[in-house]
Amino acid sequence: MLVGIYQVELFIPASGSLKEKRFILKSLKSRIRNKFNVSVAEVADHDKWQRAQLGFAAVSNDRKIIDNMFNEIQKLILAETRVELVDQHRDLY
Repeated sequence: MLVGIYQVELFIPASGSLKEKRFILKSLKSRIRNKFNVSVAEVADHDKWQRAQLGFAAVSNDRKIIDNMFNEIQKLILAETRVELVDQHRDLY
């Protein structure tokens, strides 16, 4: 069994308040959760209204499946016009 962890740091230029940030993140997290069946959580920068760090976790018996899933999640994030991907980090256990 393999557990993949994918952490992304996002910049949200359109956000003018924490309420706007939460709205944008809720939409993004829901789309990712529904499409890829992964666990998603905001893991840092809770009080910053233009920054967010999201963590994703996936379990599989094949490394390629996790890598492909995280690559597709990255593409979805890059296609989202309301956020900018600043940094990312992947681990496999």
